[in-house]
Amino acid sequence: MVYGDLQFFDLIIFAAIAVFIIYRLKNVLGKRTGFQKNTNQKEQEFIKKETQPQQNKIPQLTESEKKLEIVYTKASSFDHKAFLEGAKKAFEIIITAFNKGDKKTLINLVSKDVYTAFVTAIDSNSNNPNSQFYSLVVEGIEDAKVEEGKITIAVNFISEQILGDNEEKIIKNKDTWVFEKPDSSTGPSWTLVST
Repeated sequence: MVYGDLQFFDLIIFAAIAVFIIYRLKNVLGKRTGFQKNTNQKEQEFIKKETQPQQNKIPQLTESEKKLEIVYTKASSFDHKAFLEGAKKAFEIIITAFNKGDKKTLINLVSKDVYTAFVTAIDSNSNNPNSQFYSLVVEGIEDAKVEEGKITIAVNFISEQILGDNEEKIIKNKDTWVFEKPDSSTGPSWTLVST
């Protein structure tokens, strides 16, 4: 009889230990209710979004800007309005620096080949320090491409410049300038690579 009492006593001890372990696990791990968010589902949605190719939304472009669609499909941070405003500013800064013979400003905005051409023209006095901007218009996009890790955009400009202060001496020019930057760059810095 003593042996049976020990077995019963052992069962009670093991049951008590099991209840204690279950109680501690429940406190540590908590219990799941129907109101908790399914984190596994969120992970799966995140993975789906990451694996799906991102399609960049192409804004409404004018007929003269249609060639920029290719840039929108391949460069997520591209904004054609910011680019065109920047291109106009760059055109004015570069032409003004060229006319004044300001090589220091030019070196930061143009490629090595374009800089060499500008310096050669300045050294041979082909620039005109008396020339001033009268008007500048972006006529349209000549070409746009994304290849070999670079975005390249050719822009047609129509500019009018006054010689001296005489508004009767207005020179009208049509230029195509090619700007370039790495497609991984999110900054606004473009380099003039061809005129």
